[in-house]
Amino acid sequence: MNEDLRALIRTIPDFPKPGVQFRDITTLLLDGPGFHTAIDRLAATLAHSRHDAVAGIEARGFVFGAALAHALGLGVVLLRKQNKLPGTTIGVNYALEYGQDRIEMHADAVQHGMRVLLVDDLIATGGTALAGAQLLREAGAVVDTAAFVIDLPDLGGAARLRAADVTVHALVAYEGE
Repeated sequence: MNEDLRALIRTIPDFPKPGVQFRDITTLLLDGPGFHTAIDRLAATLAHSRHDAVAGIEARGFVFGAALAHALGLGVVLLRKQNKLPGTTIGVNYALEYGQDRIEMHADAVQHGMRVLLVDDLIATGGTALAGAQLLREAGAVVDTAAFVIDLPDLGGAARLRAADVTVHALVAYEGE
């Protein structure tokens, strides 16, 4: 399924290190009809879900999140790296392979009980997506759905999100590659 979209995603071998098959989504973004199709298919998958906003994860998640929010008639919450947003922010720290990072949003971005759809271009290990869900939930939002163009199931991120009671939708999976 979605083999037409898979054909628009470039694979760059040995990036950023030997043995890694990097899935480059920028080639899909460069293809207007392909990008349009990706957003339409994500929107169709989520059409029967009820959400009040879409949260896009920096940076490519902003692109897909904003386009999906437009298709669904929703607003966009920006989940950014530390110190990138003006005004009062709230955030959570999360673990990386070597160290920590922090994701933040405006303190007034969501209201208690607001249903927020989490969006990014790709789900790999799930650390950033889980941190985004945690941040939104700590602010009072309901986060039970996430959408991605690409899933790398062997890295376990989608499974980790499902274990945190988040339904995961992805258009293309690269298993064992």
